[in-house]
Amino acid sequence: MSRVVFFGSPLDATAALHAIAAAGHEIAAVYTRPDRPAGRSGDPVPTPVKTAALEMGLQVATPDSLHHPGEQSALMSLGADAFLVVAYGRLLPAEVLEIPALGVLNVHPSLLPLYRGASPVAAAILDGAEETGVTVMLLDEGMDTGPVLAQSAPVPIREGDTRDRLTTRLFELGAGLLVDTLGGIERGSITATPQDEARATTTRLLKRSDGEIDWTKPAEQIERQVRAYDSWPGTFTSWGSRNLKIIAARAVPEGVGEPELAPGRVKVAGESLFIGTGSGRIEAERVQLEGRKAVSAAEFLRGQSSIAGASLGG
Repeated sequence: MSRVVFFGSPLDATAALHAIAAAGHEIAAVYTRPDRPAGRSGDPVPTPVKTAALEMGLQVATPDSLHHPGEQSALMSLGADAFLVVAYGRLLPAEVLEIPALGVLNVHPSLLPLYRGASPVAAAILDGAEETGVTVMLLDEGMDTGPVLAQSAPVPIREGDTRDRLTTRLFELGAGLLVDTLGGIERGSITATPQDEARATTTRLLKRSDGEIDWTKPAEQIERQVRAYDSWPGTFTSWGSRNLKIIAARAVPEGVGEPELAPGRVKVAGESLFIGTGSGRIEAERVQLEGRKAVSAAEFLRGQSSIAGASLGG
């Protein structure tokens, strides 16, 4: 069994932390992002990985940066055979990558070289990809460019999958794959394979503005946008001077004999809220008006029936 240092931050990374411990590996320390203010109180809140690690009785470090020589010396002093990185949230400097003898293993939620970068799950959904998967790779100084150690079988992207839901499923799969890969490295049965640069695609860090809906796009594309940007940056439009979030939606074809809805035009039918697009229409199933809580379309319409016939967006 190996002595490892685990790097991770969000809730989805805790599956791998628990799996590594359950497999009998010695976790010398857990590195995670510093506590951040949250909620109305602004009180500092620990990452889910920090909370889990403390509950497991593990040593936790939350440095602001790993570029400082003192932090690198502290990592070296832990005597770890391998570093394991699962959604840590920041790049490791070259000096850190060189420390462990077995290398730095990273769980990435795509089948590399496809969807490198910061938003692989969102990009796969937005592209309408039918499948994705998980890769365990050796980190190098590039952005997800290191050699591949292991990959999962393709994972179907299900109808209605949101980014959050699919991300959780991928990291649960990745937890077991990471354990198996570390064991294979210990036995010398795994060989790192360079990525095929000719097939590489890259994703970028999402911005809040990415969530604004362009109603001239086809309904299917807008539905994928809603699912891909759950829960950040979310998808939104404007209704007059107010912001309206579209939290859940589905694309529906124009009804036979029905007049086509102009992009952004709202039609109310009973408890259903339809919005015209460049092709087809969207049925908004869950929405949130600025300053209000998120509700179903039916509940929203009981208090905001005047939206019927409105034009959304700029």
